[in-house]
Amino acid sequence: MDLKYKWKNGYRPSRDEAARNPHLLDESQFDNEQDRKLAEESARKHLGIPAPTLDEDKPILPH
Repeated sequence: MDLKYKWKNGYRPSRDEAARNPHLLDESQFDNEQDRKLAEESARKHLGIPAPTLDEDKPILPH
């Protein structure tokens, strides 16, 4: 399955890179933010990377 979207920086990221990077695709190819978000979601599914969660920046363990 090939995505019709351009990967950011011209190459398909590894799973580790994709998991760390919030933007996998070249943002200039989208007309609006909603299209970009849908494409990013599709790209993550294609790579087997879960979508970022709202609390992913919070520590798991209490201080």
